[in-house]
Amino acid sequence: GDDNSGRKVITFSCCRMPPSHQLNHTRLLEYLKYTLDQYVENDYTVVYFHYGLKSLNKPSLKWLQTAYKEFDRKYVSKIFDLLVHFYSLLSSMVFNSLTFSFSFYRYKKNLKALYVVHPTNFIKILWNIFKPLISHKFGKKITYLNYLSDLREHLKYDQLNIPQEVLRYVHDENLRRKQKGKLLPVVKVPPPRPPLPTQQFGVSLQYIKDKNKGELIPPVMKETISYLKRKGLQVEGLFRRSASIQTIKDVQKLYNQGKSVNFDDYHDIHIPAVILKTFLRELPQPLLTFECYDHVVGITSVESSLRVTRCKQIIQGLPEHNYVVLKYLICFLHMVSQESLYNRMTASSLACVFGLNLIWPSKGTASLSALVPLNLFTELLIDFYTNIFNSRTVPGE
Repeated sequence: GDDNSGRKVITFSCCRMPPSHQLNHTRLLEYLKYTLDQYVENDYTVVYFHYGLKSLNKPSLKWLQTAYKEFDRKYVSKIFDLLVHFYSLLSSMVFNSLTFSFSFYRYKKNLKALYVVHPTNFIKILWNIFKPLISHKFGKKITYLNYLSDLREHLKYDQLNIPQEVLRYVHDENLRRKQKGKLLPVVKVPPPRPPLPTQQFGVSLQYIKDKNKGELIPPVMKETISYLKRKGLQVEGLFRRSASIQTIKDVQKLYNQGKSVNFDDYHDIHIPAVILKTFLRELPQPLLTFECYDHVVGITSVESSLRVTRCKQIIQGLPEHNYVVLKYLICFLHMVSQESLYNRMTASSLACVFGLNLIWPSKGTASLSALVPLNLFTELLIDFYTNIFNSRTVPGE
């Protein structure tokens, strides 16, 4: 899923760890490598479910040392720090402080938040012991959450794939507290408010069109893309960087209230980029529609030479409004990819960022296996924009 800033979320569940003597360590390393490599080039978040860790399934320090030797420099910079931190949580023991002295700037920079759910007191004590050895900036990224419900404040809780073991633990804990007269805190969810006439985020394309004199392209898309065309095409890492959460909320509020936004006032080119991604992600239905999800995921089963034609067929089946907005967006992303010599954002890089912002399943979240076809489909749209979008004209486009 995503957190409230649109960053991808990786979950790690201790209850899913098999007994150490049954674990195929080589396969585990490969799985970690594959999973993290999908995300760590961009900003991301980790949720660590501590419940379920027992002496039987704690990894050994020897395994970490083996992992360090097996990963090349590229993967070490992405993974080893995370393994080290997990080890401090998993092993519940104090180990050589040199382990914490490894500092991989690129990895730590892109990891924006680490939520530790159901931590034990010993974990907190252990963290305080080693805190002086870890940078203050990295330490600020870690948040301890005693209650599962606390995650709602930080990310899209309903999208998370929470293990049944963790849910049962929460249920049992609630029963125990109820018997003792201590109930878990109740999360009060306010009733939904009707959207404002000027609302831009969280409402359908049709709603925005009806409130903007029939304009097909939502104002927030026009303004962010227009600004980025003028000032952001050659910015390195465009769309890969995050921005201040509070600033993004403030800009969203201005748009929803129908007020003008001057991105020059913020002195950060990544703000309009994040706003654009946020707009797409908060649509009630993805731009590529729920109906197209299975067709898009099936793109990898199509012969390579026929994939562009298949993309074109799928796009032709979109509702007119979705088609026009998608064409407007992909045209811009194609322009961005043409400047990849400067911005380092190739069609493949842009697809990794926008794939899950353009389409997601109607229930739950996209599986890990679906990421490859979703990103491939998006990459083909960007790379072959002219070919795919050249045969359909919509009135008012």
